[in-house]
Amino acid sequence: MAIVEVNHVTKEFRLGQFHSLRQSARDAVARMRGRPVPERVPFKALDDVDFKVEPGEVLGIIGQNGAGKSTLLKILARVSTPTSGSVMVRGSVAPLIEVGAGFVPELTGRENIYLNGSILGMPRAEIRKRFDEIVGFAELEQFIDTPIKRYSSGMFVRLGFALATSVRADILIVDEVLAVGDLAFQRKCFDRMEDMIKRQGKTVLLVSHNVRQLERICSRVILLDQGAIIGDGSPAEVCNFFVDRSNEKIQANQSTTGRARITMSDEIEFSAVDVFDENGSRTDSVEFLRPVRLRLTFKARALLRQITFSIGLHTTDFVYLTAHNTAYEPMDFDKGLHCVELEIKSLTLLPGVYCVLAWIGPASGPTVFAGENLTSFRVFARNYVTTRQRDRALFHMDATWNLDVQREQSKSRVVSNGGFPG
Repeated sequence: MAIVEVNHVTKEFRLGQFHSLRQSARDAVARMRGRPVPERVPFKALDDVDFKVEPGEVLGIIGQNGAGKSTLLKILARVSTPTSGSVMVRGSVAPLIEVGAGFVPELTGRENIYLNGSILGMPRAEIRKRFDEIVGFAELEQFIDTPIKRYSSGMFVRLGFALATSVRADILIVDEVLAVGDLAFQRKCFDRMEDMIKRQGKTVLLVSHNVRQLERICSRVILLDQGAIIGDGSPAEVCNFFVDRSNEKIQANQSTTGRARITMSDEIEFSAVDVFDENGSRTDSVEFLRPVRLRLTFKARALLRQITFSIGLHTTDFVYLTAHNTAYEPMDFDKGLHCVELEIKSLTLLPGVYCVLAWIGPASGPTVFAGENLTSFRVFARNYVTTRQRDRALFHMDATWNLDVQREQSKSRVVSNGGFPG
C-alpha cells in the first residue's frame, strides 16, 4: 500500500493585490445589483497532479523556478490545502521546508532546541537524550547558550538542519536544505541524508535544483513544469530530460537577451559569427565529439597588415574555456568583405550551452576587433551517460584505461621466458 497518495491535486491562487475593505464592500453591492465586477485571474500553481509513493521510496522532484515544487511539498506537509483533489499520507511526517522557521531570536540555541523539538513532536526525554548529538552535528557547542539573534546565517541553518533531521518520522519532506552552510557542512548534510535513506529506510520526498545530487540518492524522479507532471521515471532519464530542456531554455534566452560585448576600431566592420556542422549547414546545435566550423565574417574598411585571428569558446557566465589563434601565420587583408574559419575536428566540450569569442589584430599592436558572446550553440549527446558528466567537468578526456596492469606485466614476463618465471 502506498504511503503517500496525491490524487488529481490542483492548487489555485488569485493574482493581483488584495482589495481594501471599502472596495470589497463596493464589489459586494455591485454584485447584488447585477453589475459586473472585475475578477482577479486565478493562477494554477499545481494542475491535476497525480502520483503515489511507496514505503521506503526516495522521490526527487525537479523543475524550473515556479514549477510548483514547493507548493506540492507544503500540501504534503499539511501547511497548505489543495483547491481540488486529495492527499493521503499514512504515517508521521518531518517537514524540512524552511530550516529554522520556528526559531525565536531572543531565545538561546538550547532553548530553541527544546521549544522546536516539542513543536516537531519530539518528547522532552528524547530531546534531552539527543541534545548533544544535535549540538555536535551543528558544530555549535561553544554558542549553544547564546541567543540565536547573534548567530550568523550559517550557524542558524546548521542548527535548524541538525534539529529537523533528528525527528523520528516515517516520511521526510525536504525542500532545498542540502545546500545549507559551507561546503564542509553541505557534505555532512548529504551524508546524513544518505544514512537516513539507506540505513534507516525512510520514505523521502526531496526537492533540489542539484539534479545530479538527486540522481545519486533518489530511486525515482518527477519533473514538474507549470504545475503539471511532464516526466516520471528513473532518475537518470528524467534528470537528463530536464537538463536538455534547461539547455534549450538557456540557449533561447541567450539568443534573445544575450548581447555581444564588442570593441573594434574604425578599420573594421563586424558582420557575424556562424556555426556550421559537419555537413556544412548552419546550426545552433552540435553533436558531442563531431566536427564543427566557426566562421567569422567581417568587412575591412582599409588595408589590414599582418593580421592574426583568435577564435575561442566561453560559458554563458563568461568562463573562458579554450581558444585557437593564427599568431604563427599573420596575413594582409585587402579592403572588402572577408571570412575566416576555425575547423574543430572533434568537439570535446561536454553537453551544455557555449558562446563564441573572437579577436583580430596584429601580433604586436593595437586590437582591431575583440568580441565575446558573439553567438551561442548547444552541444548535445545521444548517450545520457555523457550528458550526466556535465556537472563534474567541461571537457571530455580522450583516454583509455589499463586495468590490473601488474597482472598483465607478469603474464608478459612469463611468456617471454618460455613459460618459466625469472
